[in-house]
Amino acid sequence: MTSASPAPAARKGIVLAGGSGTRLYPITHSLSKQLLPLYDKPMIYYPLSVLMLAGLREIAIITTPADQDQFRRLLGDGDRWGMAISYIAQPRPEGLAQAYLLAEDFLAGAGSTMVLGDNVFFGQGLPEMLAAAAARPAGGTVFGYQVRDPERYGVVAFDRVGRVLSIEEKPAVPKSNFAVTGIYVLDGAAPARAAGLKPSARGEIEIADLLNLYLAEGLLTVERMGRGFAWLDTGTHASLLDAGNFVRTIEERQNLKIGCPEEIAHAQGWIDAAALRALAAPYLKTEYGRYLLRVERMGRGFAWLDTGTHASLLDAGNFVRTIEERQNLKVGCPEEIAHAQGWIDAAALRALAAPYLKTEYGRYLLRVADGN
Repeated sequence: MTSASPAPAARKGIVLAGGSGTRLYPITHSLSKQLLPLYDKPMIYYPLSVLMLAGLREIAIITTPADQDQFRRLLGDGDRWGMAISYIAQPRPEGLAQAYLLAEDFLAGAGSTMVLGDNVFFGQGLPEMLAAAAARPAGGTVFGYQVRDPERYGVVAFDRVGRVLSIEEKPAVPKSNFAVTGIYVLDGAAPARAAGLKPSARGEIEIADLLNLYLAEGLLTVERMGRGFAWLDTGTHASLLDAGNFVRTIEERQNLKIGCPEEIAHAQGWIDAAALRALAAPYLKTEYGRYLLRVERMGRGFAWLDTGTHASLLDAGNFVRTIEERQNLKVGCPEEIAHAQGWIDAAALRALAAPYLKTEYGRYLLRVADGN
């Protein structure tokens, strides 16, 4: 009788919350960026919630040595949420792929899903996308998202039939508008592969180099996040404000929370109703605590906004601006939709654009007509 192969180790989660946050000085001069408030909760709650929605209960938080005690005070060991949270010190930030070297002992051969600590994700179907990526027995999966300013990110280059050609880190001349988002679903070989990388010209162990190793062996999948998803980073003062306004608009409109670990732990069955009420108790003077008391599973992932008041009109406008500027796509563009449905051809779309060519709207229609 042959013995069965051992089952692979359970996938673990990583939140990379190190770095010095210099682009946000002076507000991060004495406080980790990932501890800043993003509307009504600490920023770290949002990436942590992504991992929880993916069903991961064993998670490591990578922090600077100076900030680690603050993270411990905020998150503890995760037990109150039915999880196990560990902490790993990052003495110096030396590139995103360094996370796999630092987390090698924690992972102990397990595959991992890593989320960057300053990223916010929102969209119906995200847990299912992460589950599908985690189910692949080997290799890695990352997610591409169309942005206006791809030169700020790792950029995915595709051929004419959509196959991935390469991933370049912050290219001066991007080959596409698809950025690699801050979620990385990699197999247990990631630490060993990262160990073989040489620092780049800027002295960092680049995540793009690690992903290109997987790509060269045919082991990298890039899933495109479509128009129903929002991916926001918070690396600048303006994007931090935009992300907070985005969260506020959704939460106030739906009366639901984004990035609420207590709610997710309850929905996953990791804690019961009594435990949820106990977690709410210290916060009962706040809307957050009162929300935990009335929390229940409800459909979410869609945004419905009316414009019946001055405030809601402004909120809806800010929401549309955030999505459009982030993705370089339009929300509610009849000409584009008619073209996508096959009701009008490219020539008709160009004709419709002609009166608007002094505006971004008209130039956008031309880009759509040209297939860009």
